Amino acid sequence: GHFTNPLPWVSIDESVNKGSAELVGAKEVEVCVMNTLTVNLHLMMVAFYRPTPTKFKILVEAKAFPSDMHMLQSQVKFHGFDPKEALVKFEPRVGESTLRTEDIVATIKAHAEAGDVALVMMSGVQYYTGQRFDIKNITKAARDSQIPIGWDLAHAVGNVP
Repeated sequence: GHFTNPLPWVSIDESVNKGSAELVGAKEVEVCVMNTLTVNLHLMMVAFYRPTPTKFKILVEAKAFPSDMHMLQSQVKFHGFDPKEALVKFEPRVGESTLRTEDIVATIKAHAEAGDVALVMMSGVQYYTGQRFDIKNITKAARDSQIPIGWDLAHAVGNVP
């Protein structure tokens, strides 16, 4: 029931805060379990995706989780851009199935020089290949290039130390 025990729906989020905090290495007051991942990504995009007529592209891995890709397409369209032009996808080298950190960093730097990227959006663990991305160095490349970066860690939390 909504208000009755053992786990009332009205306060169900409070029953998972402690475990969620432990899982991600945060304080209990720093976590909030809410919505669906796609809704939360949309909310994040409202805050971080600030496109202009010349700086509107989003760098993303080619095989991002399907709902993540749908969310990105939706956000790009909402802002009046064509996803085919606005979504720049990191692709593995020919004959390889995973992305190289140096290729991701080089792509970030190239687009920073072109001045056309508004956001880098990546997952911590690529759901299709299981590749674990080098969050530290990719984030550094984006920050050094003054490009905001967002990380979807849904497939990393609880799976990666």
